[in-house]
Amino acid sequence: MLSIRPAARTDLPLIAQFIRDLAEYEKLSDAVRFDEAVMGEKLFGARHYAEVVIGEVDGKAQGFALFFHNFSTFEGLPGIYLEDLFVRPEARGAGLGKALLAHLAALAVERGCARLEWSVLDWNAPAIGFYEKLGARGMDDWTVMRLDGANLDQLGAAAGSPAD
Repeated sequence: MLSIRPAARTDLPLIAQFIRDLAEYEKLSDAVRFDEAVMGEKLFGARHYAEVVIGEVDGKAQGFALFFHNFSTFEGLPGIYLEDLFVRPEARGAGLGKALLAHLAALAVERGCARLEWSVLDWNAPAIGFYEKLGARGMDDWTVMRLDGANLDQLGAAAGSPAD
């Protein structure tokens, strides 16, 4: 039996392991640098920067989805951005990935969102095929841009304090 539940602070070690497992699958383990306590505060503290749901198969946690709200200025409505989706290899094929996405789609509808979006690595043909079967389409005319590390610090310093 499949079930989806909101994550609780006590799930933090499980969430951290899911993230590590996802990074290993994506060949990005060297990019994982989070501090579990800091992440816990950002997910479950006074201000929630993201939400997590846990997917279970027969009562055993087998996957997760981490997501947050974005906003479409063109639509004038919020959206949901799926940052991470992972299902353990032994649970793949049981429908948990689809159940997690369906749960997020239902949340998006319930919350009046215009869309549900996510990124997928271009080499991940199984995931792309899975998403396309659900009706998702690639946004080939868009390029993801990222500013991080020293470049983020440098540009942020050029602006001064946000309270100024």
